[in-house]
Amino acid sequence: MPTLTNAIARWACGLKYEDLTPDAIDASKRFLYDTLGCALGGYQVHDVKMFLEYLREMGGQGTCTVIGAGDKTNPVAASMINALMVRAMDYNDIYWKQDPSHPSDLLSAPMALAERDHLTGKDLILAVVLGYEITMRLCHIAVPGIRERGWHHATLMAYAAPIVAGKMIGLDYEKMQHAIGIASCHGFTLGCAVAGKLTMMKNTVSPMATRDGVEAALLAQKGYTGPEGVIEGKEGMEHCLGEGWDYDWINKNLGDRFMITDCGMKSYPIEALMHSPVSATLHIIRENSLKAEDITEVKIESIARAADILSDPAKYKPESKESADHSLPYCIAAAVAEGRVTPLEFTEEKLWDERLRSQMQKVKVVANDEFENAFPAKQCSRVTITTTDGRSFTHQVDVPKGDPRDPMSLDELETKFDALAAPIMTDARRSQLRECIFALDNLDDVAKLMSLTVADR
Repeated sequence: MPTLTNAIARWACGLKYEDLTPDAIDASKRFLYDTLGCALGGYQVHDVKMFLEYLREMGGQGTCTVIGAGDKTNPVAASMINALMVRAMDYNDIYWKQDPSHPSDLLSAPMALAERDHLTGKDLILAVVLGYEITMRLCHIAVPGIRERGWHHATLMAYAAPIVAGKMIGLDYEKMQHAIGIASCHGFTLGCAVAGKLTMMKNTVSPMATRDGVEAALLAQKGYTGPEGVIEGKEGMEHCLGEGWDYDWINKNLGDRFMITDCGMKSYPIEALMHSPVSATLHIIRENSLKAEDITEVKIESIARAADILSDPAKYKPESKESADHSLPYCIAAAVAEGRVTPLEFTEEKLWDERLRSQMQKVKVVANDEFENAFPAKQCSRVTITTTDGRSFTHQVDVPKGDPRDPMSLDELETKFDALAAPIMTDARRSQLRECIFALDNLDDVAKLMSLTVADR
């Protein structure tokens, strides 16, 4: 019997730009714009600077651009460092069903390979849509999700990244299947990357899966082989992670409609499940002109996994940006103290601001069974703020801003991009980059796009 990776590889190899729908093409440009904005913001983050220093020490030249810095390196290294920039601020896209994912984590792979081989903008658009299609479908197959079983979603990225990379370098379906096997059979990622006290690995594991996908595709191109039954075969993912799989998501109806249009964007640089309670908190504060000193308690009702992952004891004592942007008490405290939740609330100075940190003890998080039953169709959160004079205000948010049901407008997306890129990129360069992205289907060489991602300020 043909394996699942065989079926995926055959479909991916046969997909052409002409098969894409107008809404999928438009979405690919919007997500690429958002992704590059996140990367330019991430370029300014400490852990990215550290990793870039490490790559420079390793030496070597290449033809692939390091976003922001402008260094030239090989496609494997470029895929890694550029993906880390995209993830570093936890501000890039989000899709959450049985499992979560950030499909843009893998876009550095086709950008690097398209630049190296002087492919066209249409080639890159095709890779973007393909990457979202496979990544998002994988979010549905484990019931319950692999996160519920203790594994990080980068485990699934190891299956998607080699497909996108293989498409860029023209692998046939047999070699693409080998690439999937090479990358995924050693790519399982422990859930502890995002549990308890968080470290820099929280934002690094998925870029590493992207890097491995590029390397796997390049090895397969040379004739290197990998196992075939890495999903459902003997001692494959199903065998290792236990029963409960719905493979219809990846062996039926591929491309009937493109899933990229179902993906969401982030309006805050924080973990996805916190967007609804943060939005509700800010709504109450702004509608009622409340100040931090007016508030005695902020009660958050959310789903059980949000209460467990985002408000465990370690999250009340965040010691790093990585912990803070996955801490519901910290993010609510930022909303209360600053009236906003932006990248400015995650600087080292702000992290230890006594006025902000003092608000965390006011935050109480409880699981709501009704909200649990509604997830993932809705991401319900109810916030109740009690004031020093005994008043109480409640607001509920079921769909966070940036969800396809409440999408970010192009103006809002541009505001986000400019806020991230302006410290290192002039108005003129940002305008050039934006125009290039939204005319990508007319671009004859992706190298021209990548040249515009270099900081000029």
